[in-house]
Parts: sequence; C-alpha cells; structure tokens
Amino acid sequence: MKTFKMPLSPEEEKYYLAQYKEGDIEARNTLIEHNLRLVAHVAKKYQSPEYDTDDLISIGIIGLIKAVMTFDSEKNSRLATYAARCIENELLMMLRARKKLSREVSMNEKIGTDQEGRELRLMDILESEPVDILEDLEREKNVAHLRACLERVLSGRELQVICERYGLLGKKERTQREIAESLGISRSYVSRLEKKALEKLREEFQDQM
Repeated sequence: MKTFKMPLSPEEEKYYLAQYKEGDIEARNTLIEHNLRLVAHVAKKYQSPEYDTDDLISIGIIGLIKAVMTFDSEKNSRLATYAARCIENELLMMLRARKKLSREVSMNEKIGTDQEGRELRLMDILESEPVDILEDLEREKNVAHLRACLERVLSGRELQVICERYGLLGKKERTQREIAESLGISRSYVSRLEKKALEKLREEFQDQM
C-alpha cells in the first residue's frame, strides 16, 4: 500500500509557495510531495477494472504539477482546492481520450465483406458517403441488413447499448458511463455488453453477406 506525506499546514504551504515563487525548485517538489495524498483521493473516484490505479495516479500527478506551477495565491484561497480541480481535469481529459480511441477501434473493426470481397467495417456502413447511385444503393442495402441484424441477434440490453453508443435507430450517441448510469449498471458491464454485441454483429454479417 502506498504511503503519502501528510498535507502541509496553511503556514507551511504559504512559506513553500513563497519560496517557489522566488525560484526554489525544492520548494515546488515539497508542495507536490505533500499533496500526493490528494491525487490518490481524486483518482479513487475514477477507479474501475479497466483503469489501473497507478496509471490514474500518474495522470493525476501531472494535474498536480500543473496546479503547483500555475497557482496564484492572490486568486485562490488554498492550493488543495485549486489542485483538486486540476487533477480531476487531467483525469477527465485522459478518460475522454481513451473512450474516443476505444470507440474508433470498435468502429474500425471488420464485420464482414461486400459482394466484391472488400472488407466492411461498421464505420463504412454508418458513416461512408456514397459517390454514385450504385454505391448509394449498396450502402442502403448494408444499412438495412445491419438494422435487421441488430434486432435479430442482439438481446434487448445489447441492442440498447449499441444503439446509444453509436447513435443508431434514432438514439442519441452517449458514453459508456452515461449508459451505465441510465441503466443502473457498472460501466465495465456496459463495455462487456458492447464488445459482445459487436462480436455478434460481425458473425451475423459475415454469415449473411
């Protein structure tokens, strides 16, 4: 179990902030070291099976360093209050970036081949722009087939997750966390449902095309 140094007293914090303002790098390091407990506290809010605690703390420390380097005692009362916001912002930016990457990977996953043997991805069906009438008809056929697959092979909850994750069947696109909150389940369970649904769609699409 990690142990962190105790927070500084208001007087100590004020002293080290003044020292750092004068260019004392050791004072900056002291401020960081004595606020690592705060990083762990904020990171705990975002713990899940998908994210390693040490990774979250490492990202949070970046936010803490930024906080120490940009803190203005004339505008903010306590470093801890300001740092907590910076740490949380850093974690949220990282989580959003990973979600975006995860969605891009899922959208690029191969789900079958067309009549000419070319690979088809979910993105090709949902987001491609037709360049002529034949391609337009082919895309409409693929979309119709995908819609039929969605309703035929997915369970009710899988269908809801996929439609809300990718904005299908008139649903608004939402994050895994948003879906989890609306369904009253964990975000990791939503992730498993999404992965299972995509696997089912890929298998069905390959069998039928």
